[in-house]
Amino acid sequence: MASSPEPRRAPGDHHKIEFTYLSQEALLQAGCLDFHLAIDSAAKSLLAHRQGDVMFPEKIVQIFDDATQKRINCLPATLKSENVCGMKWVSVFPPNVDHFGLQNLTALFVLSEIEKGFPLAVMEGTLASNIRVAAIGALAARHLAPAEPKVIGFIGAGEQAKMHLLAMKTVRPTLEECRVAAKTALEEKLFIEQMERIEPSMRFVPAHTEGAAAMSEADILVTATSAQAPLLKAAWMKPGSFYSHIGGWEDEYAVAKQCDKIVCDDWETVKHRTQTLSRMYQDKQLSDREIHGNLDELVAGEKPGRERPDERIYFNAVGLSYVDVAIALAMFRRATEHGFGQQLTLQETTIFEHPQINNWVRMS
Repeated sequence: MASSPEPRRAPGDHHKIEFTYLSQEALLQAGCLDFHLAIDSAAKSLLAHRQGDVMFPEKIVQIFDDATQKRINCLPATLKSENVCGMKWVSVFPPNVDHFGLQNLTALFVLSEIEKGFPLAVMEGTLASNIRVAAIGALAARHLAPAEPKVIGFIGAGEQAKMHLLAMKTVRPTLEECRVAAKTALEEKLFIEQMERIEPSMRFVPAHTEGAAAMSEADILVTATSAQAPLLKAAWMKPGSFYSHIGGWEDEYAVAKQCDKIVCDDWETVKHRTQTLSRMYQDKQLSDREIHGNLDELVAGEKPGRERPDERIYFNAVGLSYVDVAIALAMFRRATEHGFGQQLTLQETTIFEHPQINNWVRMS
């Protein structure tokens, strides 16, 4: 794997420390909205974790409102062979959409090299974070979805639904119809208008807020909402379909109970959270032995993916920070290789080497 560059310094500036700042627009212009890049980075990071090449501490969660789940999380991870430590600082404020007409997720990444510990980059992180969720869903679909699906259905029409459509189309190019159900017809209309620009060959069908209309004949089902309610019904999931569960509690227990396989990004992490599967585990409606495996086991070829065309398969990802960091690092490298990013100075020299330090000290 390629090593990361050190922070740039001018000749003679021994103590000068600089880092790269990358805005969302710089990342987009550099071609970082690339699902092949993200999916490949995700797969490699899962294998690196299996090989003990990743440091993956617990994330820090600060929940400000239990009812709405307004929260800010700090998620660190280190990719040892890459010589890089990273951290995602992400805020999730579900009421933003209804109360302010604003996005509910914002994030930034900090990347540092681990030879001297200096920062490499500060990056807008909403793009990488949203791509990561979709990339993991698509990586699961590569192993678990029908081989030639035609119809994808969504409950939810926000950023994650849009990212998932593009990611799923990347690994399953036979998709030709997208059905979408949202809280309002206006949200469905906006989803279709935005996605038709990117995928003009697809047929888009609004479900007029009816989940059944979006999901009943879908080969791939995706729930992408901030709701805490059993929106997806088991009767809507036909034999042979694949379900990618993104959020917290989005489906009734019977959905998982009827599935032939249940796969997670990391079951030990999932079962202590608030997803549907977590609730089922806590309610003693689901046991360890009923989990087919983790996604890395499928990527490594240790366990099989889809084995029969009629299998119903359930995938749930809680999110793994080392995957986020791997994708952010790949985006940083692509952007800087193409000349994008702004160089910012963290310090010109050490504190007491400043010739004006005596003028800046305040002791009274």
